[in-house]
Amino acid sequence: MLDAGKSENLLEVNNIEVIYNHVILVLKGVSLSVPKGGITALLGGNGAGKTTTLKAISNLLHSERGQVTKGSIFYRGNPIAELNPSELVNRGVIQVMEGRHCFEHLTVEENLLTGAYTRKDGNAAIKQALELVYTYFPRLRERRKSLAGYTSGGEQQMIAIGRALMSKPETILLDEPSMGLAPQLVEEIFGIVKDLNEKEGVSFLLAEQNTNVALKYSHYGYILESGRVVMDGPAADLRENPDVKEFYLGIADEGRKSFRDVRSYRRRKRWLS
Repeated sequence: MLDAGKSENLLEVNNIEVIYNHVILVLKGVSLSVPKGGITALLGGNGAGKTTTLKAISNLLHSERGQVTKGSIFYRGNPIAELNPSELVNRGVIQVMEGRHCFEHLTVEENLLTGAYTRKDGNAAIKQALELVYTYFPRLRERRKSLAGYTSGGEQQMIAIGRALMSKPETILLDEPSMGLAPQLVEEIFGIVKDLNEKEGVSFLLAEQNTNVALKYSHYGYILESGRVVMDGPAADLRENPDVKEFYLGIADEGRKSFRDVRSYRRRKRWLS
């Protein structure tokens, strides 16, 4: 379990600015940290900059004509801006993309094995890693010979996380794990994330629109609005913050607010004044 008073920061993002196509400013001075053994949530609505932040860390921006133009990103105290994604995987950092992105023509097990392509510790270790994935995702064991393209959305999310585990990661960047899933499956996925964190020591930075479930399972959270961090703090504190409850959970002190009431937040958010 995370001890906030003693944990070291694995990942440090310092005041980064991201521009697409040399002209579109998307991130405007984002700073955050991910402690060793922590689950850190990156929260905000669609277009807030969550996915861009993850891709800036994993160096996947170049494929979309994006670049970090200011600031710095460090992992274990070393700059990582010049590393390619496979080099980051070798250092223990891997991103699970939004939308799951399975290889539909491969079986579930073949998809999982692609996650071990950077490992050099032998077949026995890879077999052990596969067994670990099946322990956490028993449904994948049952479907291991099925084509991934014929599995459900929840199973494909499990494949994506399991494939990341096959690389023996220290930190997983998890993008919108709840997207398109039924509430019961969302709880199941986040419960597995919690177990991987507590039992296997995997640290997580997860980008999520579902503020309620993200704050339930995270230790610390950052809220993004229009490419800026507008609030951060321990997840338990954010859950009880009246602004967060009203603007992101849809609940005010006097009860649930209508969308008409909630949308007025842009005119009166206290943390931007």
